[in-house]
Amino acid sequence: MIRTHLDTFTGQDDDSAVFTSPTALPLRHGNFRRRVWLPALKAAGLPAIHFHDLRHTGNTFTADAGANLRELMERMGHSTAKAALVYLHSTSARQRAIADAVSKRAETDMAKSASGKKVTRPPQAGILTGHDT
Repeated sequence: MIRTHLDTFTGQDDDSAVFTSPTALPLRHGNFRRRVWLPALKAAGLPAIHFHDLRHTGNTFTADAGANLRELMERMGHSTAKAALVYLHSTSARQRAIADAVSKRAETDMAKSASGKKVTRPPQAGILTGHDT
């Protein structure tokens, strides 16, 4: 569907606008919102969200898929980490996944320690371990 849209409604230049007016001019915010965006939200049964919210959602989905900060910056066209972080949000599902991973790691290390096996891991910058005190 995206390829068809690009082939039908956008120019051939790499920097051509993806969405244009019926006469191939840049969209005006007021007209797009009133004529296209709000009716599309209503038809989809969605609340009145801002079009720009899609950037936030897309960046969060991309991060959840495993993209690092540099990859997020590249996809979003940002030159600074600060700009990219504006669009990056934590989700309760991601926080749960992180907590589960930390818990699993702790359980594994505790089981190794209880069995007499040495628990080793590479030193991490800025983190004190029992060996540092």
